[in-house]
Amino acid sequence: MGIATETQAEFAAAIAEARKQTDEIFSCLVPAAMYDRPVDERHRLIFYLGHLEAFDWNQIGRAGLGLPASNPAFDKLFEFGIDPEIGGGPADQPSNWPTVREVLHYNERVRETIDRYIHDAPPELAHIAIEHRLMHAETLAYLIHRLPFESKSGPAPALAPPRIAPLSPIVAIPAGDATLGIDPAEPFGWDNEFARHSVPVPEFRIGKFKITNGDYLAFVEAGGPVPPFWIPNETGGWKLRTMFADIPLPLDWPVFVTHHQATAFAQSRGMRLPTEPEFHRAAFGGPHGVEHRFPWGEASPTPAHANAVFHQWDPVAVDANPLGDSAFGIAQTVGNGWEWTSTVFAPFPGFRPSPTYPGYSANFFDGRHYVLKGGSPRTAARLLRRSFRNWFRPDYPHVYAAFRLAESSE
Repeated sequence: MGIATETQAEFAAAIAEARKQTDEIFSCLVPAAMYDRPVDERHRLIFYLGHLEAFDWNQIGRAGLGLPASNPAFDKLFEFGIDPEIGGGPADQPSNWPTVREVLHYNERVRETIDRYIHDAPPELAHIAIEHRLMHAETLAYLIHRLPFESKSGPAPALAPPRIAPLSPIVAIPAGDATLGIDPAEPFGWDNEFARHSVPVPEFRIGKFKITNGDYLAFVEAGGPVPPFWIPNETGGWKLRTMFADIPLPLDWPVFVTHHQATAFAQSRGMRLPTEPEFHRAAFGGPHGVEHRFPWGEASPTPAHANAVFHQWDPVAVDANPLGDSAFGIAQTVGNGWEWTSTVFAPFPGFRPSPTYPGYSANFFDGRHYVLKGGSPRTAARLLRRSFRNWFRPDYPHVYAAFRLAESSE
């Protein structure tokens, strides 16, 4: 069954908006950078230029509609990304890849075909294609962040006057149920989001704010591991590598770290990372058992609620969005940096892999990836739903991942 008539325009608009986001980030690159590999464990950027259209074609054109391929070689070349161990990257050379012009020609033909037949596409596959592209809009930001500044162009961060990091009260969250997952009646969810279920959460305590650069600085000065985006300055202190400039370390921004680093910091404070159910309880629950679509209620996110939805490239202060606080007063559980949890990425009860993308989640149920919740400045609105689950290896240093402290109640 194709997309219902009343939603054809909505799907077309959503695909166009997702393409706009990925086209915009590719436009930041100087031409030669397209063959760079800014992260050793990932493909060269030329792969991602073709991958987005190849994925759309393979999901919608081939699997969904059975259309004949115009370029089977490119369909296969750009089909799958990679997730190797740190230090285990590929060894291909720029000469192994097609020219940018060839890839752009391929992309143009795929887009024309998808747009022509989108009204016949199964809704599930259209959702998959849109959200996959929006995820890559964020992944590309991680990768391009690692390029030298001369390989890209964009706005320098708008800096506020320096200030010390705000103190983070520890908030007691009463015992209650947390609802995880998504209802099958919802228009779309990835396979790892199903099915909706409740988990009892004992009383616990959690930080109001994400841990800041200022909080983490004393840990580094005591010999703790240096966060991935910190670089030494000329006077013995630290600067922060943002997308388009190195800046003085903003002490009130959230610190972006690996899971290993977050865990080590928490242990140094005699605390721990929250579990996935605890995060849900603190972010979406309330004192009277009511759970909300977003921490602040039912309204769609705005910059006043959260630093997300491509609003800007960089973080803001951890106390900058008071309108986004949860019912328990917990700040920025959506936006301004994904949050590590202590929960290993695993299936919910009754998990069934996606028929057309069976490896999306199942390939990562290996005990070596951890759940992240919330969202970053570069996370799309569709991916801010409370059931969405992100995941990475504990030593992966490139994601915009923050954290906050938790502890069990006495």
